[in-house]
Amino acid sequence: MEKSNDSLDYGFTLVGFSDCSKLEMVFFIVNFTLYSMAVLGNSTIMLLCILDPWLHTPMYFFLAHLSFLDLCFSTSCIPQMLVNLWGPDKTISYTGCVVQLFSFLSVGGNKCILPVVMAYDRYAAVCKPSHCMVIIGLVNAIVMSPLTMTLSRCGRCRVNHFLCERPTLIKMACVDARAVEMLAFAFAILIVLLPLTLILVSYGYIAVAVLRIKPAAGRWKAFNTCSSHLTVVSLFYGSIIYMYMQAGNSSSQDKGKFLTLFYNLVTAMLNLLIYTLRNKKVKGALKKVFGRQ
Repeated sequence: MEKSNDSLDYGFTLVGFSDCSKLEMVFFIVNFTLYSMAVLGNSTIMLLCILDPWLHTPMYFFLAHLSFLDLCFSTSCIPQMLVNLWGPDKTISYTGCVVQLFSFLSVGGNKCILPVVMAYDRYAAVCKPSHCMVIIGLVNAIVMSPLTMTLSRCGRCRVNHFLCERPTLIKMACVDARAVEMLAFAFAILIVLLPLTLILVSYGYIAVAVLRIKPAAGRWKAFNTCSSHLTVVSLFYGSIIYMYMQAGNSSSQDKGKFLTLFYNLVTAMLNLLIYTLRNKKVKGALKKVFGRQ
């Protein structure tokens, strides 16, 4: 499989939302606002977990890790999208596309597996799974990025998306890409379906334990907390499954663009609200750290 000379010389044109040119400025304002809030919120959480000794526990270690992944995940593609929305230039270099695809796949893989690791209570129990999570995410990116980028595209340089996303790039190929699609599907099972299954099983056990709580108030509090967590997990994995567990020819259309925005930006905001900003210790740390300043 050889790379297209056109792609190497001129890169790609990210079509993005250019078919809705009248709404581009609206998209820019909305996404810039969400991205700014995500950067500010996640950076604040990481800073708090470093500065406040009371947050030096396994639980907050993983909340800080989740904030870091959310920040990296959004930053891998949103700034480029904002540049494209702001002006007439919609291009991205071949190297930029490779870097974006690699970072998107590696960070996204880690983010898919992290909720499973967070289910453990003790730091000793989660130390090795954390390394496993990083390794799986990197292997996915190291294998799939070159395979996707070296597919022959016969001079096609228009990417029907606002980022170099794998399903869209596979769809652009002018050769038989079924082998790459099957490998991508296998990685999706490992990185998406397996963690989701483990999460749902763990929540099944949690549901049984919650039903055994006799005080109705305690049962409702536990149910409220778990349901909010499960909602975020379902929205994130649901959109990922739609995007990455279909054939390249049937995914990443207009609906896919909005789903990518959803699991990239919206779930990052929901993670902030549900996992951290509602937490009493985090609220106390905010008052203590910034109040002291």
